[in-house]
Amino acid sequence: MKKLKVALLLGGISTEKEVSRNTAKSILSALRKLNYDVIPIDPALGLKQPKNEDDLFIQQSPENLSKRNYIEIINSSVFDDIDVAFLALHGQYGEDGIIQSLLELRGIKYTGSGVLTNALAMDKLMTKIVLEFHGVKTAEWVVAEKKYDLNEIQKQVYEKLNYPCVVKPNDQGSSVGLTFCQNENQLKDAIDLALKFSNKALIEKYIQGRELTVAILEDKPLPVVEIKPKSGFYDYKSKYTSGMSEYICPAEIPNEVSLKLQEQALIAFKAVGCKTYSRIDFRLNEKNESYCLEINTLPGMTNFSLVPKAANAAGISFEQLIEKILISSLE
Repeated sequence: MKKLKVALLLGGISTEKEVSRNTAKSILSALRKLNYDVIPIDPALGLKQPKNEDDLFIQQSPENLSKRNYIEIINSSVFDDIDVAFLALHGQYGEDGIIQSLLELRGIKYTGSGVLTNALAMDKLMTKIVLEFHGVKTAEWVVAEKKYDLNEIQKQVYEKLNYPCVVKPNDQGSSVGLTFCQNENQLKDAIDLALKFSNKALIEKYIQGRELTVAILEDKPLPVVEIKPKSGFYDYKSKYTSGMSEYICPAEIPNEVSLKLQEQALIAFKAVGCKTYSRIDFRLNEKNESYCLEINTLPGMTNFSLVPKAANAAGISFEQLIEKILISSLE
């Protein structure tokens, strides 16, 4: 067999580009250990890719980044002999179906789920509607849009959710723009922050309990991971700062609860049409009732990431995980 040529797409223009670079570092190392021919590419730079590959993994000047550059690079000769694109992108233009659409038009295979699935899973409101239809519990919610009526939103929150509640952008990841709202006085600032990142702010009932996640690999659930943030809340800082969270895998929960979580995760995975791999996040209350928070179609692969931890608990090394994702996506 000829050596596969892989375009590793990283960075981009989303608020999660730094996380993407860290994900890409780990994937690049694994792919090269596996002897694949890998070209790292930041699509937001277009044809102005740095000559030194290491420069792709440092912060880029905002003036060099552009949406149009995505079209320019994918439509160029750079992709003429690419066999597959390994997506290490996160957030907007990476997990929302945009990059997948461009690759589809160019006839380039790529890792992970398809256009519609990514677009659907990125929209938290639409995901919740689909989950409810398929019988997967999700926290009750209220939506605030750009020109919201604060009095009306306060009334809806009081009647449907009460406090505390969680306010977040409708289409961001990595807890960007998220606020744990203790009372009504904090609600306006929380909504305004979320609306800086999205056209809609999603206000959810806070589920008191444990933070758990289930990775799905090739239609099979991996062991459940429990996250214990030392701050008490799993925000951006708790996710990406060393020592700020403890991870337990397999989670120390009754076996029947673990099996139920895995079952719910697989239903959610299939409900939105995920392929190859994804990560589904849950809250588990004191009655061991689970509530699905969101579906991550391109979960992180950094040193702090949960999918590699779950895979390792199942006896799958990081290199094996990356190769499974690559080969499964090609098939």
